[in-house]
Amino acid sequence: MSTPVPRNKVAQWIEYRLPIFSWANHNLIDFPEPKNLNYWWNFGSLAGIILVIQIITGIVLAMHYTPHVDHAFDSVERIMRDVEWGWLIRYIHMNGASMFFAVVYIHIFRGMYYGSYKSPREILWWLGIILLFLIMGTAFMGYVLPWGQMSFWAATVITNLVSAIPWIGETLRDWLWGGFSVDNPTLNRFFSLHYLLPFVIVGVVILHIWALHHRRSNNPLGIDVKSAKDTIPFHPYYTVRDLFGLGAMLFVLFVFVFFVPNMLGETINYVKADPLQTPPHIVPEWYFLPYYAILRAIPDKLGGVVAMVASIAILFILPWLDTSKVRSARFRPIYKQLFWVFVADCFVLGWVGANPPEGSFVWIGQICTIYYFAHFLIILPILGKLERPRPLPDSIHEAVLKKRGGAPAVQPAATMEKH
Repeated sequence: MSTPVPRNKVAQWIEYRLPIFSWANHNLIDFPEPKNLNYWWNFGSLAGIILVIQIITGIVLAMHYTPHVDHAFDSVERIMRDVEWGWLIRYIHMNGASMFFAVVYIHIFRGMYYGSYKSPREILWWLGIILLFLIMGTAFMGYVLPWGQMSFWAATVITNLVSAIPWIGETLRDWLWGGFSVDNPTLNRFFSLHYLLPFVIVGVVILHIWALHHRRSNNPLGIDVKSAKDTIPFHPYYTVRDLFGLGAMLFVLFVFVFFVPNMLGETINYVKADPLQTPPHIVPEWYFLPYYAILRAIPDKLGGVVAMVASIAILFILPWLDTSKVRSARFRPIYKQLFWVFVADCFVLGWVGANPPEGSFVWIGQICTIYYFAHFLIILPILGKLERPRPLPDSIHEAVLKKRGGAPAVQPAATMEKH
């Protein structure tokens, strides 16, 4: 396909010196994508849009925020009450973080269901997991900034976990604190990193998109593109779908923003941080609850920290743990069922993490933690050897035509003669 030449003389002048228009045309308009992508493939672009929203609202909030333990809480309250539209910007940023994690988790589960981590997309998958670590770190530090009761004590609990690292743990913890407790230097460090990390995330996102365009998207069938018949241009076919997904996402986001803005938070965080009064139950944000449950399921402090970090880090070796040569769960009936068991296990871990570590919640969390790691370390390797997948279609194009009832690609001759 030839590169279109801009008609505008200014655009031609720019294009000759910096081929930005031809680059945009190739990567955003004419870029060939598999023709059978469904709406589950919307969530990657939605995550990018939410990232932009979070950066813009975060910059505006930073203009009015004071990173000092004596003024941080009051500055947030001033944003809510005195800054014009401050309440809206803060609620968008606060609930946008939850929306970001929801979209990213769905994006990861979709990749696991359709085998998007398998060869030749391992590096693409790694970059996605690195992004998850960066997003989690950014979100945790942002949660501390309002300097409410839950912010302060969550920072105290989580940073204390670092001390479990042998030899360097206590030194590293004191460096994070900037002293010998969570105090003003800690808040300053977290504010600086919370402001910086989103731009690091943007850099990794660019690498992620580069890797995606180099190896192209996976598809629901999990088979490779074999000819031009298997693809369609990104625009207008998938831009329209992305716009529909964007509308649905913004609808859900603004339902939370305008009607239940504090539904996903803890009311105690609207009380100013008090180092002398510990809350009865310290609970992180909902998107950290499964990892919090895994942390508490191990009776040893170091073991809990290792298990919590390993629960995410294990995704790096997922391409080799899954020994099946078939990517998509559509053709793996046993894996499909066990995948949904794994998803349910993650939800149960989140429920356990939201409750005090006592009674039945202790052994339920331990059982779910064992199954979480067994899914990766035992079930996937064995299942890949024993499972008998269903036959794969010959091509994406033929599968799409078959799904539509075998409609011919061109009009019959008799019909064409009538025209």
